Amino acid sequence: MTVHSKAYEQPYYDEPAIWLEWGPYQAAVLPRAGANLIAFRDTEKHYAILREPAADEMELFRSNSVIYGIPLLFPPNRYENGTFNWNGRTYTFPINEERTGNHIHGFFLDSVWRVEGFGSTGQESFVNLSITIEEDHPIYAFLPHRFSIQLRYSLSANGLLQHVIVKNNGEEAMPCMLAFHTTINAPFAPESLPGDYRYTLTIDKRWELDERMLPTGEHQPLLEEEELMKSTGLSPYWKPMDNHYISDVNASGRNAMELTDTREGVTLVYDAGTAYKHWMIWNNDATPGFFCPEPQINLVNAPNVNLPPEQTALLALEPGGIWEATSRLYFRSAK
Repeated sequence: MTVHSKAYEQPYYDEPAIWLEWGPYQAAVLPRAGANLIAFRDTEKHYAILREPAADEMELFRSNSVIYGIPLLFPPNRYENGTFNWNGRTYTFPINEERTGNHIHGFFLDSVWRVEGFGSTGQESFVNLSITIEEDHPIYAFLPHRFSIQLRYSLSANGLLQHVIVKNNGEEAMPCMLAFHTTINAPFAPESLPGDYRYTLTIDKRWELDERMLPTGEHQPLLEEEELMKSTGLSPYWKPMDNHYISDVNASGRNAMELTDTREGVTLVYDAGTAYKHWMIWNNDATPGFFCPEPQINLVNAPNVNLPPEQTALLALEPGGIWEATSRLYFRSAK
């Protein structure tokens, strides 16, 4: 039996997009808007897994794309006063969060990516994208390194696969700090309600954050409800969350968020992969609709935190070095 599979160019409202289809699944990525994977859907069950902008929200999306789809953050989250010293160099970023006086979320949210190719086979539909930072690229002024990032998204019987590669093309080491601000709808099923949803997350400890939302270097004990994140789960909206955790892969060997729709009897698995040593989780002040489990390589503000690299997970990517990881979104029957 032949499975429906194709990849094609077609605008997402007024934004150029590459669309993927395989079986019941459909996805769209926006090359000129940070390579944001803006849509992942099950068209047979009418599931909309990621938060998408409506037609009249495209300008809002372009002004605040971090809360739609799967945007890439490099470097991720907040950096104190927009500056840090690393490997004998001072990095200075613009202050773009007035409330905290920090830089937040890096420089790739509105970047233009190159489409290297797209297509479909009997096994998958896929798109390959890349961005290369050289001396003449605007991002080089803030991250003065020659490097490239490659993204590959594919759809298959196993759901949505994401493959990311960072390569240092320069002659000196560079800090490799990356995350995805993944924005998950809850509910994702059209007939379900927010109260039908529970999630689990592979976490260990919670980092203490100061009034500027920066880690102090200390840990805080998990609340009773947070302990449920490690076992039976709880509502994504149990309380306002802008929390930072250490990943825990010891028990299962996996690093994943699992969101169960108890009415539909299905679980969305977001297996981020063990290369991501930290999670941020944000739920828009506990407003039902969507929440963001964000897999992150490094501790927030890592270069400014007086802890060893094995705790901050601040990676030094050597000249010619490659860092890569894969993540997957898929469904299984609820337990």
